[in-house]
Amino acid sequence: MNRRKFIINAGMFAAGTAAVHSLVFGRELLSGALTAGKKPNIIFILADDYGIGEVGCYGADNYKTPNINTLARGGMRFTHAYTPSLCGPSRACIMTGRYGFHTGATNQDATGRFTPAAEAMMPSYLKTAGYASAMIGKWGQLPLAPSDFGFDEYLQFKGSGVYWNTQEKGRTYSVNGVETVLHDKDYLPDVMHRHAVDFITKHRSDPFYLYYSLSHVHGEILPTPESAADPKDVYADNITYMDKLIGRLVDVVDRLKLRDNTLIVFFGDNGTAGGKADRATIGGRRLSGQKGTMLEGGSVEPLIVNWPGVTPAGTVCHDMIDSTDFVPTFAEVAGATLPRERVLDGRSFAAQIRGTKGTPRDWAFVQLASQWYVRDAGWKLNQAGELFDMSGAPFEEKLIPVDTADANAIAVRKRLQAALDKLNPAGGILDDGDGTGRHSNKKKKMKE
Repeated sequence: MNRRKFIINAGMFAAGTAAVHSLVFGRELLSGALTAGKKPNIIFILADDYGIGEVGCYGADNYKTPNINTLARGGMRFTHAYTPSLCGPSRACIMTGRYGFHTGATNQDATGRFTPAAEAMMPSYLKTAGYASAMIGKWGQLPLAPSDFGFDEYLQFKGSGVYWNTQEKGRTYSVNGVETVLHDKDYLPDVMHRHAVDFITKHRSDPFYLYYSLSHVHGEILPTPESAADPKDVYADNITYMDKLIGRLVDVVDRLKLRDNTLIVFFGDNGTAGGKADRATIGGRRLSGQKGTMLEGGSVEPLIVNWPGVTPAGTVCHDMIDSTDFVPTFAEVAGATLPRERVLDGRSFAAQIRGTKGTPRDWAFVQLASQWYVRDAGWKLNQAGELFDMSGAPFEEKLIPVDTADANAIAVRKRLQAALDKLNPAGGILDDGDGTGRHSNKKKKMKE
């Protein structure tokens, strides 16, 4: 049975049952745009180290996000959107539409090795449909420069969590390959915002794709331009400032009269970082896991889609989504061509965006290094054969004994194992790291 739910003002994690299937796009897909006339613009906003426990509309106890909440009220909020729990592997899935065992991007170091000859990224697909594209913000840990993978314009900073020129990596940033000085009192997120506005304004008569990859809220956490002289909660200040930047960007789209023809997507690249995870509670409860773990709090992400007149306002979707799905979704929205010769792992959820059933996936797949799992609406099975009852997620994950006599659990194990067998991650590119997915020098840096 394959059920899908759209619920107005519903609870966050209602589950539906779904039959497991394997997903491979091995043929050309040429889809018409969702609306007649001018192709829609696409703005993809990616927050860094930002989990559901820090988003107001997901029930966060300690953080206010009025502008993100407004996007959700005017559009659709997803409750089961998954991605690898570290920056590099996650971004590789988002940009290529392919799992790590296909691209080799299974850890932070390996993510930087693939080449344009081996892997295509989102802008090259959208270019076939006439889209101008820009990458603004964090590019790490992806390889080379954004222009090598099809972006027309870019502003790129080094590493992660860059805000001020007092940081070693914040002294300069690159604009279309030109090294540019970050001046005193210039706040890099504000510089990024201005470049995003310039790109949108310049291309307001064209269909455009903006990959807006935020600094916030990756550490090093520093005061924002609006923090008090003696700030009491600098981390909350950063979330507030990020939320304001998103509101300011939406205001620009409104002012340019582009709002009705612009799809805005907000997503997180992985869960809350460890030092902040204890405070990222929902209803007084801590999520299971955090950034870098194979638990729920590492990989379930805020996903909000807003497209006035197309996406039903105030809806909550419980379909399974994973981060490889953005490539086929945006290609379908844009009317772009996807290749015959490359296996894509994503499944389009463009139909859900416009409020129809579509063909939702029955499970999401998550891989980090040599660990992986398939996750359906109520269960999770990992590479070690461990089956978890996820009815208490995102707060609890109950391990089911291997010798259980429960008929439902036995059937679920068989179903999810069949999905893993068909994916066959062990038959793809194997991880060559230390098993954590992190940079090889991470332990050394932490010790120092």
